[in-house]
Order: sequence, then structure tokens, then C-alpha cells
Amino acid sequence: MNKDFFKKIRILDAGMGQELLARGLISKGTLWSATSLLDEKYYQLVVDTHLSSIQAGAEVILTNTFTTRRVRMEQNQVGDSFHFANKKACELAVKAKELSKKNIFIAGSLPAQNDTYAVDKRDKNIIENDFFEQASILNPHIDFFYLDVLSSGREIEIALNVTRKLNKSVLVGIHIKKNGKLPSGETITEVVQKYKNDSWLGVISACVSLEIIEKTSNEFKKLGMPFGFKANLWSVEEPLPVHRFNTAGLNEIGKNPNITLGKRDEVNDKVFGEFTKKIIKNGATILGGCCETNDSHIREIAKLK
Repeated sequence: MNKDFFKKIRILDAGMGQELLARGLISKGTLWSATSLLDEKYYQLVVDTHLSSIQAGAEVILTNTFTTRRVRMEQNQVGDSFHFANKKACELAVKAKELSKKNIFIAGSLPAQNDTYAVDKRDKNIIENDFFEQASILNPHIDFFYLDVLSSGREIEIALNVTRKLNKSVLVGIHIKKNGKLPSGETITEVVQKYKNDSWLGVISACVSLEIIEKTSNEFKKLGMPFGFKANLWSVEEPLPVHRFNTAGLNEIGKNPNITLGKRDEVNDKVFGEFTKKIIKNGATILGGCCETNDSHIREIAKLK
């Protein structure tokens, strides 16, 4: 992977999980997007969702592995399908790339290994084992890893220990609260200065509101490395750990997270494009969408290359 890849404007994909739900995925429990990997009838839906982002202009797609983390699979009594689901997500991403006939990259989505939007306070060895187990499955199929919505420098450090062993470059995605800091209380600058190494391709705001992205863009700019965002369109500026609001069991239909977090329907493709223009002017080169974004948002920002 060219270490300078993100020094030019590059387009990442749109959110996967919410778009699958919008296209007809019926989630079981809190598996959400992982449900699509355990039922063959949804495989084409995953491929088509990847293709929509590629056709809209995405140069990088993420594997659909955000909710295939070990903890989430076990919470939903499908831990025995952990390896299968992660491998299947890779296979479907590769299939989409092949069908597109475009020279895009596949990033392995390596998410926070416990809750989302919250610091993982478990023993370091447990966290590292979880990261390594998932990363090892993704590694043969991907071009680089994307650390997907991490909430502390400690988790970043642990994940980097794993990706270094697998000899892959990394795009680091950090979650930021409305106070401009990670959920751990660390500043963006502190984390980057402490943990940045030669494997970093860049750093982005991960699943963060437009307002927080704009508020923190000056700090990112001062880091002297490629930066950008994967923006969410939740209606709340600071989401809490989502799965706690969903008590459905494996055999029950799970609630869509937007029931709790809402959706900003007013942020259409044009609004998203105008917002992106402002962040580009401040130096951002890594542009993409997260929860509740879709291919229309990607198509609009791809015009800005």
C-alpha cells in the first residue's frame, strides 16, 4: 500500500449497516449488519451495497465486519459463526470489487472490540486477543486495516500491536465527543503524537457528527498528516453505546439503532457536499460516510476530487 495514498483527495464508501437495513435487511438481536453474513439470502444485498458506493465514486470500501466482533457474536449466541462471518464479509467485498472492474482498495474494518462509542476497559491481553483473532481472518483479503471507531489511545496501541504483526498499513478512525476529545478524555493531538508510527496512512473522525468534524478540523490540520472523516447522520450529536438499547434475542427482530439515535433526513447529498467543501478547504483529503449515509452522499463528494 502506497504510504502517500491519502495525501491526495480520496473517497471512502458510505455506511454499510444502516444502508443494509434501509434496503431490506431484517436484523436479529444486536447483530445488525452481521445478520447479512449468516443468511445466504442477503449475500447479494451486501455485494450490491458495496457496488453502489464503488459506482458512486468510492476508491476504498470497508469489509462488512463492524458487528462481527467476537463479543457481539457471543452476545447473540452465534459465537461459533465468528470465523465464517468475518471470512464471508471479505469474500463479498472481493466479489464486489471484481464485479466493478475498478481498481479500488479493500480496507479491513477492525472495530472497537467491546462497546461502540465507549472505552474498552477490559484486560489488555483479552482486547489484544480479540483484535488479533478478527484481524487474522481479514488479513489475507485486504489492502490495509481501518481501525473502526476506536475510543481511546490504549485501544489504538493494542490494535497497532496486532496490525504490525500482520505487516499491514493502517488508517486510524477515532471517535470524538462534542467536547472535541475521545471518550477516554484524551485529545486528538495527544493520541496521534503518542501512538503514530510508520504504518499510519492517515487519521479520521470516525462515526462523528458534521458539527464535531468541523469543530475539530483545525486540530487535525495541525497534525501534519492526511486526515478526514467518515461522518454519521444520527440526529444526536453524541451517541451513547447503541446495543444497550436493544434487548431483542437472537430469534427476535432487533430494533434499528436509528430508533434510538434518530436520522438527519435534512442532510441530503447537496448539503453533505457543501459541508465537505468546507472541510476540504481546511486540508482534509480522506472523505466518506458512516451511519445513515448512502451512495448519493458519496456521489456528491466524489465530484470534489
